[in-house]
Amino acid sequence: MHIAALYKDGHKFVTWPLRVTYMPADETQILIWAPKSLHKHATDRNRLRRQMREAWRLNKENLHRPYTLALNYMDKVMQPYETIEKAVKKAIRKLNEETDS
Repeated sequence: MHIAALYKDGHKFVTWPLRVTYMPADETQILIWAPKSLHKHATDRNRLRRQMREAWRLNKENLHRPYTLALNYMDKVMQPYETIEKAVKKAIRKLNEETDS
């Protein structure tokens, strides 16, 4: 799946501080992104990406069907890990509701 197609044709929703863009797919693929425009230091961006990846790794088994998705960190303030994990769990619940309906 191409990133441009995901952002062009995918569906979006926000679970603060993340924006989730997704499309149904044959296998789950994930793009994790923390923009340089909001976080100037690479160490900050790396920390945010690491936290999002860990939250995804711990909760991905709760996803009912495969998606291609992008998790974009939108907040200018670096939130604690618990906030990011809560947002990832909420995103997975929302994707599962999409599947169930």
